Amino acid sequence: MAVISLRLGFVARPYPRTSSGRFASSCRAVASAGGGPPRPITVSGDPPNVVSAPGRRIVAIGDVHGDLSQTRAALVLAGVLSAESDGHVWTGGRTVLVQVGDILDRGKDEIAILSLLSSLNVQAKSQGGAVFQVNGNHETMNVEGDFRYADQGGFDECIRFLEYLDECDGNWDDAFLSWVNVTERRKKEYRASPWNFVKKQKGFAARSLLFKRGGPLACELARHPVVLKVNDWIFCHGGLLPHHVEYGIERMNREVSTWMKSSGEDGDDETDIPFIATRGYDSVVWSRLYSQDSAERTRRALMLSSIIAEETLKSVEAKGMVVGHTPQIHGVNCKCDGKVWCVDVGMSYGVLYSRPEVLEIVNDRPRVLKKRRDSYDEMEVLDYL
Repeated sequence: MAVISLRLGFVARPYPRTSSGRFASSCRAVASAGGGPPRPITVSGDPPNVVSAPGRRIVAIGDVHGDLSQTRAALVLAGVLSAESDGHVWTGGRTVLVQVGDILDRGKDEIAILSLLSSLNVQAKSQGGAVFQVNGNHETMNVEGDFRYADQGGFDECIRFLEYLDECDGNWDDAFLSWVNVTERRKKEYRASPWNFVKKQKGFAARSLLFKRGGPLACELARHPVVLKVNDWIFCHGGLLPHHVEYGIERMNREVSTWMKSSGEDGDDETDIPFIATRGYDSVVWSRLYSQDSAERTRRALMLSSIIAEETLKSVEAKGMVVGHTPQIHGVNCKCDGKVWCVDVGMSYGVLYSRPEVLEIVNDRPRVLKKRRDSYDEMEVLDYL
């Protein structure tokens, strides 16, 4: 596979400039190339299983782990978010954005990121675009009540958000969608007090109330799948394997969603945690078969993972797979002979605090976008042929 790196003395602009000097989404160019606007986006399943988005530019973003600042930077880099720090305006036009999970844990702005993506989805739909999220292992862990990796600031955010929800008279939609716009102000207004036992207990109780099965944030997460097919591409957090396909993608998505939405108080077997999707080294949200560092694996293991990836993609009639879960020290890259793209770069301050990178797919051709210096005009664009 040839790799062309466009870094030799010129600036590659992945988006054409408008008269105002800002970048216009390249999906407009894709749309006009077909002689007219693309057909509407259609979504099958609840939560979504298959998305048909003819003529759309697709952008994939990896794990963000509660880091709102880095999330914003990645979205601006992708050309789907206004660069103004105090504004959260969708600028992606008909772009389809997919975030591949692990929004939760390790950071202090988890709810704000969930709020931001939901707000952008509302705006994107009005322009012919869309925003999709895929649940990762940290989403399922939190719904289970496993808060081992939750940041102290994350517990504080849960307390502040519940107070804000109360001020909104319990109107969930209003509070949730507007939270990203008020979160910084609420931080400043929040009385700073030592992180003592009482505050820790209050934070734990707030987080438990929001994320417990059947809780409001668990129900928000239940809207999203663990595996999503957009056009000819599969998006999941860990990795899709042949036995997952045999079990049924729609079935897995439905079972995880049902488990998250149900209270779990009746002990009904139908609401037990779906093991094949959420538990074990070879589950959809935990698998590292494709994303593990190649230097740590034998040649036989690399060949086997490539064969499995090819078999899986063939069975679901897909051309490629995009996964997160495993931080890539050298940035977004492809593995398994170009069949699998790994987009978790560890951008959160709670992980590697690396510079954001995103994967752009136009006409089934993927390329990596990354910021080179302080100017958003100067970017490194990697084309994989």
